[in-house]
Amino acid sequence: MADTALITGATAGLGAEFAKQLAAQGSALVLVARNAERLEEKAAALRSRFGVSVEVLAADLHDDDGIRRVLARLRDDSDPVSTLVNNAGYGLPHSFEENSLEDELKHAAIHLTVPLAFSHAALQGMLARGAGRIVNVASVAGFTPRGSYSALKAAMINFSRWANFTYRKRGVTVMALCPGLVHTEFHQRMGMDKASVPRWMWLHTEDVVRAALKDLSAGKAISIPSRRYRVLAFIARNAPSSLVATLAARGR
Repeated sequence: MADTALITGATAGLGAEFAKQLAAQGSALVLVARNAERLEEKAAALRSRFGVSVEVLAADLHDDDGIRRVLARLRDDSDPVSTLVNNAGYGLPHSFEENSLEDELKHAAIHLTVPLAFSHAALQGMLARGAGRIVNVASVAGFTPRGSYSALKAAMINFSRWANFTYRKRGVTVMALCPGLVHTEFHQRMGMDKASVPRWMWLHTEDVVRAALKDLSAGKAISIPSRRYRVLAFIARNAPSSLVATLAARGR
């Protein structure tokens, strides 16, 4: 069966790069994002360059109707989704106590509740067919004690580890992608001064997605692109929490 990949947050950053590299492999695409105009532009470019089928699904994942429409697409057995990339997300500009409760709850939904819902919907068909792939875009921040963002990413990492162990024997790979700092719109939207971070810490979307797809094909539960971040993740998991929290705070 030909691969059809549904990607959330597909118009920029890692989502756009997943779309490009999967299209290059011949996958049909379902692109999900809020901005319909940007989606159509991205879809047209991918169709022209790679000659693949590209469907667009404009949906605000903070809106119940938007979530329902994505769930319906994932449950559509007449044109099944065989690869799901849960990529949509953003960061909050302030510390936990300074953010409003509403902003924190919306943030939690987009990083945890929504990808869990989409994974649950996708798994039904994947398990019935005995094949499928789910990528949950997390972060190396999930290995550090660093606010609600890290806590949410840690939850997705743990879920993905468990799900891969549980479902891989039934043909479905579930993987948490844990990059470090990547050149995308993510940090600009947070108002982060990228110049304050050493150049060696930045990764490029092409390299991150290439490593992720390689690890996904190998059936890995966790993908940490680049040796430098694998070392940092090891330190984060084994060093004293006070030290890790202090070092992680400097990357804000």
